[in-house]
Amino acid sequence: MIRKNRKLSAGNAKPGDIVIVNGLLGDHGAAILAARGDMALDVPVESDCASLNGLIETLLDVCPEISFIRDATRGGIATVLNEIAEASGVSIEIEEDKTPLRRQVKGFCEILGLDPLYLANEGKIVIVVPAGKSQLVLNTLLAHPLGLASSAVGKVGDWDAGRVTMLTSFGGRRIVDMLVGEQLPRIC
Repeated sequence: MIRKNRKLSAGNAKPGDIVIVNGLLGDHGAAILAARGDMALDVPVESDCASLNGLIETLLDVCPEISFIRDATRGGIATVLNEIAEASGVSIEIEEDKTPLRRQVKGFCEILGLDPLYLANEGKIVIVVPAGKSQLVLNTLLAHPLGLASSAVGKVGDWDAGRVTMLTSFGGRRIVDMLVGEQLPRIC
């Protein structure tokens, strides 16, 4: 249970904070798209639907300094990060190599020309925490069944307010914009 006066707003991120996710991203979106049967693609991925209240309660008990926590449902992690950057007036940079994606989801997205950062998640949260508390949060997540693939995916900065970028595996940077339209029809 979240305390009444607890503020976990998207406007709370500060330069130096760390962005953490609690596991593999995009499974739900890929599973739903594949299950619709519009394509002859077999994707061995299941939805990540999970009740997150117990995990969130544990995290907030262990680390009251968490400044933001939210599920990454519609619009995926990309949309959540853009909302944080805009509301807080900060920039966020994530690293492709630290962003947990199942190989099958990556391949599925490559075939369809989708960006997995925008795929819906039903059992994933995005957490923003001061750098000095990030290891505590990661250790707590990794000890929980819903956090076994958790990762610190990026950091908050002040170099370009409102902008989200990704440091690619090749050392380049790309802009991660707010989703325009919808990658998948809303079904839930």
